[in-house]
Amino acid sequence: MRAALLASAGRPGIEAILSDLAGWQIEALLHDWEIWARPDQLAPAGDWTTWLVLGGRGAGKTRTGAEWLRARVFGRAGPPAGRIALVGETFADVREVMIEGVSGLLAIHPKDERPQWEVSRRRLVWPNGAIAQAFSAEDPEGLRGPQFDAAWADELAKWRYADAAWDMLQFALRLGEEPRQVVTTTPRPIPLLRRLIEDPRAVVSHATTRMNAVNLAPGFLDAVVGRYAGTRLGRQELEGALIEDRPDALWRRPAIEAARVEAAPGLARVVVAVDPPASHRKGADACGIVCAGIAEDGTGYVLKDGSLEGARPGEWAARAIALWRRYEADALVAEVNQGGDMVAAVIAEVDAGVPVTSVRATRGKWLRAEPVAALYEQGRVRHVGAFPELEDEMCDFGPNGLSSGRSPDRLDALVWALSALMLRSGAEPKVRKL
Repeated sequence: MRAALLASAGRPGIEAILSDLAGWQIEALLHDWEIWARPDQLAPAGDWTTWLVLGGRGAGKTRTGAEWLRARVFGRAGPPAGRIALVGETFADVREVMIEGVSGLLAIHPKDERPQWEVSRRRLVWPNGAIAQAFSAEDPEGLRGPQFDAAWADELAKWRYADAAWDMLQFALRLGEEPRQVVTTTPRPIPLLRRLIEDPRAVVSHATTRMNAVNLAPGFLDAVVGRYAGTRLGRQELEGALIEDRPDALWRRPAIEAARVEAAPGLARVVVAVDPPASHRKGADACGIVCAGIAEDGTGYVLKDGSLEGARPGEWAARAIALWRRYEADALVAEVNQGGDMVAAVIAEVDAGVPVTSVRATRGKWLRAEPVAALYEQGRVRHVGAFPELEDEMCDFGPNGLSSGRSPDRLDALVWALSALMLRSGAEPKVRKL
């Protein structure tokens, strides 16, 4: 009700209201969470034990957890909590995010309510006597013995010993009339989080990064949200959605993450592979363009995903040639099933000096991709940086294609590139540095 009244006043009305208030009244207004919170940041009504706050990066999860705990300490969200557990991925995370962070417990309290942080004892003490102890999920046994009537668990999906730490916390949450806990985390498909979502004693709220845009730097929204929006990584990290890879997919994200490097060594050979679309109309397949190289030790390196959506032939040809020049590639590998001689002709129109190696698909996409997936399983391929859209296709590619039914154009280009480098023989020019 207070939030609605303030919002209805508009900016001139709000400024008029503030001009009539004393300093202590303005501070009280600024710390009135019900006025500033989004609906998803306020504790749900009803009978529950666990509140799961699933949100993207920068969605306001930390502020939500801190404000809920503040309300519990002072009896504004159920019976007052006197003994509290703060559990983070590490002790450093508890201190730097949950306690001392810009949205942490020390920052959100008005002066007369602010707790004291006793660093040596790793605990917060409020003026009313409530105490919160800091725990690391790295040490589940540290939760054995203490008991609490409230708890805040942050980034649970990242905990190394998630099940063990969570179990110990549940045994300790046994004080008071209404012991409750809030979990603030960007979701990942771990078994514990799946179980909690299905727990009848749990309630779930969702928040996306864009929902908190007013508190985020515009550059972050443009650079990060714009880049990853729509990808599986973006849906997890920005939209707070629980994304799981297909069980029958050829690739797994942990294996790709393990193969990620910051830079490639000197490479003996580099190619740019192109999987041209049949049409450039809106909604048509993308043009897959992937650049990859091979080192002297036989390891393949994926250097760039330059794929284009809805591009005309001259546009994708120009993009492919630009990558060929940038990485000093030896050849441009192009699938010709769709366009035959047209593909080479389009590339020649942009630069007749680019050597084009035509390849023709004689087997299905799955059969062509299997040997390349085997190279990843053998640890023979590295990704230089992250390629969200490409990796989405890799981890969603099953025997019947992508779950969306669309053509895996980026994946096709990857397969052509690595096949040309690692599954066929050929001359190897001198090593070059990138």
